[in-house]
Amino acid sequence: MPDRTPRSSIDTGPNCPAAWTDCRSWQERLAFIATYAPENGWKTIMMAMSKLALHQNPPEEPWRTWVMLGGRGSGKTFAGAFWLHSLAIRNNFTFALVGPALHDVREVMVEGPSGLKAMAEGADRPRWEAGRKRLVWPYSGAVAYAFSAEDPDSLRGPQFHAAWADEFCAWRAPERVLSNLRFGLRRGPDPQLVVTTTPRPIAALRTLLAEPGTRTTRGATRDNAANLPPIYLDHLRDLYAGTRLEAQEMEGLVVEGEGALFRAEDIAAARGERPERLEKIIVAVDPPVTATGDACGIVAAGRSRLRGNADVAIACVLADRSARGLTPLGWARRVVETARLVEADQIVAEANQGGEMVRTVLQQAGCETRIKLVHATRGKRARAEPVAALYEQGRVVHCGRFNALEEELMSLGSEAPGHSPDRADALVWAVSQLLLDRPAGPRIRLV
Repeated sequence: MPDRTPRSSIDTGPNCPAAWTDCRSWQERLAFIATYAPENGWKTIMMAMSKLALHQNPPEEPWRTWVMLGGRGSGKTFAGAFWLHSLAIRNNFTFALVGPALHDVREVMVEGPSGLKAMAEGADRPRWEAGRKRLVWPYSGAVAYAFSAEDPDSLRGPQFHAAWADEFCAWRAPERVLSNLRFGLRRGPDPQLVVTTTPRPIAALRTLLAEPGTRTTRGATRDNAANLPPIYLDHLRDLYAGTRLEAQEMEGLVVEGEGALFRAEDIAAARGERPERLEKIIVAVDPPVTATGDACGIVAAGRSRLRGNADVAIACVLADRSARGLTPLGWARRVVETARLVEADQIVAEANQGGEMVRTVLQQAGCETRIKLVHATRGKRARAEPVAALYEQGRVVHCGRFNALEEELMSLGSEAPGHSPDRADALVWAVSQLLLDRPAGPRIRLV
């Protein structure tokens, strides 16, 4: 039987932290790896780190579940393998690897070109034991067991320090598999779960993204262009540019389901540059009912004129600063900060829930911008329909990439019960105030 004793203990030495779990930031963990990992292991990790894109790095803020949404070829597998391998090379941990089927776990997550075995070379390379369906790291003694999402009950019983779940949206029963997996994440002081997937508009994903402790990063296929053949991206763009398939499979966005108002091709066509001059800038706010519930939708937009036709007004989306988990004073300060950043002329806030309290909270946060309270007399879908028509007419421009906002827009009208599209609702208020509550052309005042 091979010796699986670590070459050196992780809790000894003059400069060694008490344990791996004392390294809270990603930078601290990299420094730990560089100091205490086996030679080939840390060299491989440090070389790989220099190639990581922004979306492949774990979130800086504390998290229990990290969901990485990405297009095909965006580097999701590499990032998931990199994260788990960096834990395994110096910790005697037990991991779970969950894929759509056992074949996917072995061929993609373990032995694929971006899988776990590709993370190290020589004696530090983990060893696959087919009979026990597990991957073993020879020096640390860490073990990763393979599980198929086709058999949710196989996750009953085992216990893990951490887990990596791949292609979550391709699982047949994602809720059941995820619940069984989470009941098994009960070893060590800080068990974590990484989920890598190309998104689909399913209720299980929307629920996962809204859970406390979940952090999300997003990456498009083009973000990993340096590791892909140029002809691959060019060919896919030629075939699918501006389509729902491009948004989902290449942009990594949760696109619309049946009955949705906003089309992927209209949103793709809306992306453009910020005009030099804006007639009016507003910040629209959809306040949350509670600090622990829905997000506070905060969207900034401005009004300009269609190039080549000054009689046609357009709305330019400048920023999406929506946030979840803030107190009333917290989201009010964020609104005030946004208004200052974009030099807003007005703040438009929905007051159906809080009434005049919304104005009071904004004033307590130091708001010096003019405040207008609006009240919704129709449902979200009815209010959004005219705005969706403006997108079809090419009268809305996204002056930046707003992935989370675009996802909500493409789900508006088909969202699951209980899901509140707060970002999208704030955008609807912004565009409505800029384009629909006034005449399209210049105002003429008679005296």
